[in-house]
Amino acid sequence: MSGIADKSDVQHIGADHQLSSPRPSYGKRWILWTSLLLLLLLVVIVFVVIHRNEAKAAAAKRAQAAVKPSVTATVSIAAKGSIGIYLDAIGTVTPVYTASILAQASGVLTAVHYREGQFVQKGDALIEIDPRPYQAQLLQAQGTLERDNNVLAQAQMDLERYRTAWAGNGISKQVLDDQEKLVLQDRGTVKNDQGTANYDQVQLSYCHITAPIAGQTGLRLVDPGNVVQANASTVLVVITQMQPTTVIFTMAEDSLGQVQARMRKLHTLPVEAWDRAQTAKIASGKLFTINNQIDTTTGTVKLRAQFDNKNGALFPNQFVNTRLLVNTLEGVTLVPTAAVQHNGQVAFLYVIANGVASVRNITTGVADGGMTSVTGINPGEVVATSSFDKLQAGSKVVVSKQAASANLSVGNAP
Repeated sequence: MSGIADKSDVQHIGADHQLSSPRPSYGKRWILWTSLLLLLLLVVIVFVVIHRNEAKAAAAKRAQAAVKPSVTATVSIAAKGSIGIYLDAIGTVTPVYTASILAQASGVLTAVHYREGQFVQKGDALIEIDPRPYQAQLLQAQGTLERDNNVLAQAQMDLERYRTAWAGNGISKQVLDDQEKLVLQDRGTVKNDQGTANYDQVQLSYCHITAPIAGQTGLRLVDPGNVVQANASTVLVVITQMQPTTVIFTMAEDSLGQVQARMRKLHTLPVEAWDRAQTAKIASGKLFTINNQIDTTTGTVKLRAQFDNKNGALFPNQFVNTRLLVNTLEGVTLVPTAAVQHNGQVAFLYVIANGVASVRNITTGVADGGMTSVTGINPGEVVATSSFDKLQAGSKVVVSKQAASANLSVGNAP
C-alpha cells in the first residue's frame, strides 16, 4: 500500500509542477516586435542615405563633365608659301668612269707606285714592268730600219746616175726602169721597218703603266716581283672617278610625260640624294639624262643624275633614295603635317580661336619636309599640333610655352 501511495504522490507532485511552470508574457513580445521594426527602419534609413549620396556623386560627375577642362597644346600658324612636288625612287651611285687596268705587256713587275685608296691624277705612274726585253726588240728594229734607210739611199743615188747615163744614151731604158722599181721596193722595206720599230716602241710604253683617268685607286692587287702576262684577265689596279659622280634611278613610265615637259622648259631638274632611312640629305645634283627606252618588264625608265660630290659623301654602288623635283606649287596654304588629323576618309584640323578649339574639315594636297598644302583654312589661322587625344570641339586651349615659339616659326616658313 505504501508503494501505491508513493506512486500517486509522485504523479500529483508532477501535475502540480506542470501547473506552476512560467508562461510567456505579452510585454516581452512587444519588445521583440519593436526591436525588429527599429532594425528595419535603420536599414531603410541607411539605404536612403546611400542612394542620395550616389545620386549626388553622379550629379557632381555630370556637372564636372559638363565643364570642359583646359587642354595644353602646341600650336602653329597656317602660312602661305610654296611647296615642291617630288618623285621618290631608289637609286645606285654609279661612277662616270671606272678603269680596270690589265697588263698589255708580259714581264716581271719591278715597282708599284700607287697606295691603296690613293687619289691619282691622269698620267700619274702606277706600275712598272721590266722593260729590258722590249728595249732590246726596239733597238733591233731601229737597227734594221737604219740599215734599210741606207740601202734606199744607195738605190736612189744609183737611180740618179742611171738617169744621167740614160740621158746620154749610156744605158738602156730597161736598166733605168729596173732601178726605179728597186728604189720603190727599198722604200717599202723602210716603211715596214718603221712600222716594226713603232710597234716595239708601243710595247715598250706598256711597261710604264699610268693612270688613264683621275680618281681613287682600290686595294692593291699585285706586288713587285709578280709576273704578269699580256692580255690576261688579271686586274692590276682599279681606278674609280669620284668627282663628279652620278646616280642611276628608275621612274614609272606614267611620270615620263611631265618630266620631259619640265626638261624641255628648264633643260634640267634638281635631284636630291638621301640616306637609306630618308632622314638626312647626302647631296644635291641635277638630272643629267633620261634613257632612250622603257623597260617593258617593269614599266619603268632609267634616269641619271649628276652630283659634284666634292665631299665624297656618295660612294660607288651605294644605295640612296632620290627625290626628283618635277614642279613647285606657289601661293598655297601650308600647315605642319603633324597638325592634320583623319577620321576615316575625312581630314580635319583643330583651329584655335580666342583660346577655344573648333574642328575644321580640310582637303590635303602635297606633303614635303614636314609641311602639307591644304584647302579649307586661311593663312594666319592657328592650328593645334599636339594633345589630340584630349582636344574636342569647344575645348579651351592653353598654348604650351615650351614649344609655342618653335611651332609658330615653323608655321610661318614657306
